[in-house]
Amino acid sequence: MASGGAAASATATRAPAEEPPSAEPPAEQKPPPPPPPPVQEEFSFLPLVHDIIKCMDKDSQDVHQVLNELKNKFQEMRKLISSMPGISVSLEQQQQQLQSLREQVRTKNELLQKYKSLCMFEIPKE
Repeated sequence: MASGGAAASATATRAPAEEPPSAEPPAEQKPPPPPPPPVQEEFSFLPLVHDIIKCMDKDSQDVHQVLNELKNKFQEMRKLISSMPGISVSLEQQQQQLQSLREQVRTKNELLQKYKSLCMFEIPKE
C-alpha cells in the first residue's frame, strides 16, 4: 500500500500539460457525460426472491435475513430512482421538451439544407 501512495504523490508533483487556447468561447463548454449506469446485476431482485422461497421450503431461520436483504435492495433502488435526472419532470413537461427539441432539429436540418444548397462548400462524393 505504501508503493501506491508513492505513485500517487509522484503523479501529483507533475506539472500539468499546457493546452493551446481553444477557438470556442469557454461559455459553450459541454457538461461532463453522465456516469455509466450501474451493472445490470444490481437491479435483479429475482435471486433474493429465489433465496426466500428456498429458505421457506426448508423452514429455515434465515428467511428474516434474506427478507431484510430484499427490503434493503428495494430501498437502494428507490434512492437510485429518485436521484435520476428528470425524474421530477411531469409527463406534460416531458412532452413539451420533446416537441421543442423536435422543432429545433427540424429547423437545424432546414438550415443545413440551405447551407448545402449555397454551393459554398464542396462535398466530396465517395
